[in-house]
Amino acid sequence: VQNKRNSQNSSKPPSSDNPFNKPKRKTAKKPKRKRGGQKGHKGHQQTILKPTQVIVIKPTYCPCGHQLLNPEKMDPFYTHQQIELPKIDMDVIHHILHQCVCEKCGKTVKARLPQAQQPGYGPRLSALIAELSGIEGSSRLTVQNFCQSVLGFSISTGAIQNVIDRVSEALSPAYDRIGQVARSEPVNHIDETSWRQYGKLKWLWAMVNKRVSYYLIHNHRSKEAFLELIDDWKGILVSDNYPLYTGWINRRQSCLAHYIRRAKDLAQRPSESISRFGTSLLKELRRLCHFAKAPPSERQWTQFYSRFILLLFLYEGADDDAGKLSRLLLREMDSLWVFLEEEGVEPTNNRAERGLRFGVLWRKRSNGTKSTKGNRWVERILSLKETCRLRSKPSFPVLVDFIENYFKEQQPELDWLSS
Repeated sequence: VQNKRNSQNSSKPPSSDNPFNKPKRKTAKKPKRKRGGQKGHKGHQQTILKPTQVIVIKPTYCPCGHQLLNPEKMDPFYTHQQIELPKIDMDVIHHILHQCVCEKCGKTVKARLPQAQQPGYGPRLSALIAELSGIEGSSRLTVQNFCQSVLGFSISTGAIQNVIDRVSEALSPAYDRIGQVARSEPVNHIDETSWRQYGKLKWLWAMVNKRVSYYLIHNHRSKEAFLELIDDWKGILVSDNYPLYTGWINRRQSCLAHYIRRAKDLAQRPSESISRFGTSLLKELRRLCHFAKAPPSERQWTQFYSRFILLLFLYEGADDDAGKLSRLLLREMDSLWVFLEEEGVEPTNNRAERGLRFGVLWRKRSNGTKSTKGNRWVERILSLKETCRLRSKPSFPVLVDFIENYFKEQQPELDWLSS
C-alpha cells in the first residue's frame, strides 16, 4: 500500500512522484469549443506605455496607382508599440575624499563620506540584487554572472552577500508590520514545512491570509513555535489535522483537501470494504467542498448531512484504516464546515500551502541556510514577496523605497501594508 502512495492520495509532494508510475490519461474527446479565449472573456491586452520616441508613418501611394495623397487629410488609425531594452550604462560615481593638515594643531583632517553613500552599491542596484536573490531565488553565482553579463561590472559573491545583509536590515520594519497585520486578521491559514540550517532540522512556519503572508523559522515543530508565530492572535484557524492545531481553543476549519487525499487513498485499496468507504467518502467530501462556491439549500444540506453521518457511523467501529478515518472525522465534526458559517473562511488550507511552496523550492535548491542571519533574510524576503503577490504589487519598487530610506536612516512608508 505504501508503494502506491503519491501526491494525489497522500501528503507527499508532487516532486516525489515516480515519473514512470503516473496514471495514464484518458483519451481526450475533441473539445466542443475552440482553443484560446472564449466569447465574453476579459482580454489581457498589452499596456500602451509612455513613448520615448514617436515615429509617424504615412502612406505614399494607393494600390490603385495614385501617388498624390494629401497629407492634410491623413488621420492616425493604429499605434504599433515596439519595446526595446536600452543599452545599459551604469551610473558610476567617484566620491574623492580630501584631507589636509590643520594649521592650528597640526593634525590631519580627513573628509567623511556621508552615511547615504557609504554602501558601495546604490538603492536600485541593491534592490535588483535582492530581487534576483530573494524574489526570484537565484544563487549568488547566478547573480554574479548576471551582473557581469548584463550590467557589465564585476562583483564578488561576498559583496553580493553584504548587499543582501543590508537589504535584510532594511526590510526589518516591513517584516514587523506584516506580523502585526497578520495577527490582527480574523482568519489565518497556518502551516509549516521542514527547513535546514547547516544540515540541522528547523521548521519554516507560515501565517497567511488575504492581506499578508508572515513567515518564521523556528528550531521546533511545537506549541512553543506556534505561539511565537501567532503571539496574541485569537481568530479562526484554517489548518490540517496536526494535533497541535486540533487543540486550538477557538474556531477552526480543518483542511478538506487533506481528507480528500486520504479518501482517494482508501478508494484505491484492494479491500472491497475499505475501497467502498473511500469512494463514498470521496464523493461526499468533494460535494462539501463544492458548497463553498454554491451554498446548499436547506434540503440539499439535510440530504448531505444524513448521508455523511450515516457513512461515518457505518464504519466507525471498523478495525482498519476506514474505521480510523471515520473516527477522526467524527472527532473533527465541528471543524469540517465552518466555511459555511463564517465569512472569509475557506474549506482548504491551500492558501498556506501555496505560501510555503516557494520556501520548499528554496530549501531544495540551496539546502536551507547557514546561519541565524540567513534565517532572518529568508523570513523577511519571503514575507515581502508573498505579501506583494497577494496585493498584486510589484516588489522591486518596494525594495528600492525600503533601501533608500535605510541608507538615509529614515523610517519607510508602511501604511500600504495596513490598508
